[in-house]
Amino acid sequence: MKTMIFGATGMVGQGLLRECLLNSAVEQVLCVGRTPTGQRHPKLAEIVHSNLYQLGSIEHELVGYDACFFCLGVSAAGMTEAAYRSITYDLTLHVAQTLARLNPQSSFSYISGSGTEVNSRAMWARVKGQTEQALLALPFRAAYMFRPGFIQPQHGVVSKTRWYRLLYALTSPLYPVFKRLIPQYVTTTEQLAQAMLRVTQHGAPQPIIENSMINQL
Repeated sequence: MKTMIFGATGMVGQGLLRECLLNSAVEQVLCVGRTPTGQRHPKLAEIVHSNLYQLGSIEHELVGYDACFFCLGVSAAGMTEAAYRSITYDLTLHVAQTLARLNPQSSFSYISGSGTEVNSRAMWARVKGQTEQALLALPFRAAYMFRPGFIQPQHGVVSKTRWYRLLYALTSPLYPVFKRLIPQYVTTTEQLAQAMLRVTQHGAPQPIIENSMINQL
């Protein structure tokens, strides 16, 4: 299986890249992003591309992949809806539409979030919900929307966002408590990545995968 990751330098993307490199079913991993991962591995190839809204010059390098994992995203904190939508909806759909044209027999997995709802009053949840709906309408072989809740980083994975790093530094000691009291709302970077790979290989009962199913998978 040949896989592609957008956002491999983020927290979820780092965990996914690790699992892809460890998984014997994955023969090649292509990471596409604005910054390099800093990793070296026989299965790993990278495209560092400054403008992901313009993929024309690298389209020929994106052909022939079985799966794309879209882990790129930003926090909505302090952002206007227009700015947040430009990244969360517009950029995601531009990449997905390009890949649906280049690799229609592939699958597309998107990192959404617990609480996503197209009619939500919360701006981030509404925009994520609209993004999910648009992705599910594209002509991929299959598309999956992953909705994790609290994600515990593992194996040296760290967030690129400073205030996320501070948050995780404060909450990490409480993870065993969260896992015991509210297991349906917590997962780890390892569990999430393994669930994404499993669904890509074997499918899932439904396209929207909530946190509790992530852990079951």
